[in-house]
Amino acid sequence: MPLLVDMGWGGVVQLPATITWTDVSDYVNVAQGVTITRGAADEMSETQPGTATLTFDNSDGRFTPNNSASPYYPYVRRNAPIRIAVALTPTRSGSAPYLLEQLGDDFDDNRVNTTLWPNNYGGSSEANGRMRLPVGVGVTSGFQTAREWTLTGSKLTARLVTLPGVNGSSSAVTSMWVNSTTSGTRLGWRYNAVTGQISAESQVGFSDATPFTYTYSPINHAWLRIRENAGATVWEASGDGYTWTNLRGMATPAWVGAASVAVEFAATRTGGTADYAEWDMVGATVKPRFYGVVNEWPVEWEGLTSTVQVSCTDLFKQLNKQPVLRSMAAQEVLASNPGPVVFYPLTEDSAATSVGDIAGTGAGSLAITQAGTGGSLTMASATGPAETGESYPAFAPSSATNGKYLAGDMGAAVEEVLTENWPVFEAWFQTTTTGRAIMGLASADWHDVHVLSIGASGGLQIEWTTDGVSTLTVEPLSGPTTFANGSWHHVVYDQYTGSVWADGVLIDSAIAVVYGYHQRILHIGGYRGTRLWNGAIAGVAMYGAFSSVGADIATHYTAGTTGYSGETADDRIERLSRYAQIASVTVQGTVHDPIASQGPAGSTALARMREVEGTESARLFASRSTYGLVYQSRGLRYNPAPSGEAFTVAYADLETRQSQLADDDQKLVNDVTGSRPGGATQRVTAPASVLAFGSYPQDLSILKTSDNSVLDAAYWLVSRYADPAPELREVPVEAYTLNYSAVLDADISSYFSVTAMPAQAPASSMRVTIEGYTETIREKSHVIQFHTSATTTDSVWVLDDPVYSVLSSTTRLAY
Repeated sequence: MPLLVDMGWGGVVQLPATITWTDVSDYVNVAQGVTITRGAADEMSETQPGTATLTFDNSDGRFTPNNSASPYYPYVRRNAPIRIAVALTPTRSGSAPYLLEQLGDDFDDNRVNTTLWPNNYGGSSEANGRMRLPVGVGVTSGFQTAREWTLTGSKLTARLVTLPGVNGSSSAVTSMWVNSTTSGTRLGWRYNAVTGQISAESQVGFSDATPFTYTYSPINHAWLRIRENAGATVWEASGDGYTWTNLRGMATPAWVGAASVAVEFAATRTGGTADYAEWDMVGATVKPRFYGVVNEWPVEWEGLTSTVQVSCTDLFKQLNKQPVLRSMAAQEVLASNPGPVVFYPLTEDSAATSVGDIAGTGAGSLAITQAGTGGSLTMASATGPAETGESYPAFAPSSATNGKYLAGDMGAAVEEVLTENWPVFEAWFQTTTTGRAIMGLASADWHDVHVLSIGASGGLQIEWTTDGVSTLTVEPLSGPTTFANGSWHHVVYDQYTGSVWADGVLIDSAIAVVYGYHQRILHIGGYRGTRLWNGAIAGVAMYGAFSSVGADIATHYTAGTTGYSGETADDRIERLSRYAQIASVTVQGTVHDPIASQGPAGSTALARMREVEGTESARLFASRSTYGLVYQSRGLRYNPAPSGEAFTVAYADLETRQSQLADDDQKLVNDVTGSRPGGATQRVTAPASVLAFGSYPQDLSILKTSDNSVLDAAYWLVSRYADPAPELREVPVEAYTLNYSAVLDADISSYFSVTAMPAQAPASSMRVTIEGYTETIREKSHVIQFHTSATTTDSVWVLDDPVYSVLSSTTRLAY
């Protein structure tokens, strides 16, 4: 049971695909153990940030921050990425030929297992818990099994830990092979130090004419595997031993199933200076337990012995630190792909005399600029589109040439992007006056100009020049002529496709406008002191694109007008995750109701995800294998079948001297008042429960889109908790002595049964659902304290089902 602890020195936790991991497992104090917590105390509590604590041996100071002598300097610092896993090493059972997946060796005893590796040659050995192969000049070293294995329906896995160097040689290789009975006919992986490549090979006569070759990446190719299934053989690689990528596939050669095979790990070089290659974890199955960051590196001493006991937190630490969100319309701009080159939300307070960019590209601010005399531009005085909840500048000129507008130089960096790519404009606007300019973009010498405006008829138009003439060419656009009606409108102009979208609808796709270069001067609410805007403008953004993106940006109209009200809960979670810059979201379950708008700005992405979670009786938590979220719908827990149990454990095998069957009012709810934004306030009670136990009220304010849905949610809560059944809330197990792999696969919302309960129990077997757990991993011990709830709480009615249609027992309606 090797413990795997990897540090991502110098990496960024939210970019797992870019992290090169370093194995620091040998420095972990396994006697003291690693403790990990995840999930919630019960199903009525929110999941909490996952944590891990472990102690490193710091005898040589390698874990001391700012220690220049550390091999990890200068990356021993707070928020360094960490991942923790357990590797299960198989044991051989049955009789030959054995499945290759039973070939397992972690090499931790530093003694060659001659039963597994009877042919050990060329000075190869076990050292530092690894298979070590000398890479000497003209000498081949290796570990080789007896011919007693089969690849059919099985696999061979290993971790390539130490690569040989070139060291002045014309050839230096290490490899992993499945050998047939014919010399030189084999399948395997081969690493070539001279080319820096790995190759997936099917050799005949020690050669493969068409190998699949890849530049070796310690991020992507740390683990290598060969797997056969149903007549197909695949070569796979992984960065963590858990998530695999198929790099080659072919029909399985006939010799694979014709006779027993042997496994060989080998290394050799033709010249230069000798070194060694190392392989490890042959046959291991990796079970991720934690992914997060180290919070601190506190160095401690006891005499001259130094240790560092670290605490770690999963991605909820990053989510909890994030600032409050802007409006959905603004967040959609910021989360666009490609992201905006500039974004002026125009939400500055009433005292502001200029507006700034929040895209982060360093674009210059735009100042309030006077044209002629008179007029006004009042910041934060116009109420924005329905769902933004923000205020914007009101432009009130005294005439088309007398008043104020916003103008400034966005800078050379913006100019470069808009020149190398096709500009895309976006803006919200409101007016009752025609013949005015929404925004204008120009080069510093006013040679290349594009102005987006409303024409005299009330339709949109593009005015432009690419030769600096004072009179701009006007290109009227197709579509409505009602944009000066006092309502808020949204426009997107995509120069790449020559298309314009208004209020989310494509209105013109054949614009005869020439592309401009070196544009960096931006005017909002007018152009060069003319056609001054009379009304309000919001959310001006520009993008640099080299593909068609206008249609995607046009969907921002829905963000500002409805807040995407009506999209399903899983889509909302993924949307909020994008706002939080979390690329990986695993959605589990299929019951996802429509979600109402979450209103204007003012709360964090995590707070809004929690609103969705609470509305849906769902579960939200951090993945334990990567930087990502897991969102589980309530339907995932409906009517669990015995065949879906993660594992079973006999009561006598529990790691406790005292167990308790809880039957109290901790979860009792029999009077629910439910409400939704803009909807009715409704009440559901369980009269029999109120009579028996008294009133246990709860308010339920949720983001449903209909009153019926609120009523369903209230009934669901009351029907489950008006009279909660007795339950086991804590189930501690020694996973190492049970079905270890199955126990480690169990996660939040998995369920299992405790069997052979004592005679005093209400039933001989009790099924429970995992809400969270605390685990402690030590050498040959892995104790997990599961926090559980009664699985029957989530049963729902199924017509004519012998189990789930028992009147007054299991006839609870799902919602």
